[in-house]
Amino acid sequence: MILFPAIDLRGGRVVRLTEGDYDRMTVYGDSPVETAKSFRAAGATHLHLVDLDGAKDGTQVNLSVIDAIVRETGLFIEVGGGARDEASVERYLGAGASRVILGTMAVEKPELMEALAAKHPGKIAAGVDAKGGFVAIHGWRTLTDIPALAFLKSLPGRGVGCAIYTDIGTDGMLSGTNLPAFWDAARIKGLDVVASGGITYERELTTLRDLKLYGAIVGKAFYAGKLSLARALELVKEESA
Repeated sequence: MILFPAIDLRGGRVVRLTEGDYDRMTVYGDSPVETAKSFRAAGATHLHLVDLDGAKDGTQVNLSVIDAIVRETGLFIEVGGGARDEASVERYLGAGASRVILGTMAVEKPELMEALAAKHPGKIAAGVDAKGGFVAIHGWRTLTDIPALAFLKSLPGRGVGCAIYTDIGTDGMLSGTNLPAFWDAARIKGLDVVASGGITYERELTTLRDLKLYGAIVGKAFYAGKLSLARALELVKEESA
């Protein structure tokens, strides 16, 4: 299983939100590049970036930061937030992103998502953010009536082979993640699922690993000292018993 340490960007700084609430934001650093370098030094090969400015209002003010992280670390970088049309996706790819995550677009413009997935094989993923089992869009502020699991199951048929599945209710809470949600998602054929939202404990990582999930994202637990990145990287590479 691939471990994706996470950096959330807002105004060029490293921040974390609690349950996706922009009014409950903690700043962890002023240099995303140095944070990314520290992750690489610990052994990380992949990085999950969220452009919170983009997720909230569709702007892409952090492109230069993303470009600098790509150039100075060489990490595989997936970026989400603000990819609302083809031009914005192209801008993220142009900045060096290895994969762009489509959230709101995946729900509101599924035909465009399908076209982009065909145009950029392996470089497009869907961001499926769930609250109470239903998909939320527009930076988690709008809750739809679309069941998250059903939406995940529809993705391979649209040519999208990867999804970042986030449980909003546990995100940033440091109280553990919603493991049952990922048990169901792990059974979807033809879809690489990256688990996200509140992963805090070593046993959660080993459970997700044993489910044969493609990846897991950890953010606040690293910043708050709840998990060691080096130790987490060891755990996800171990064979299940």
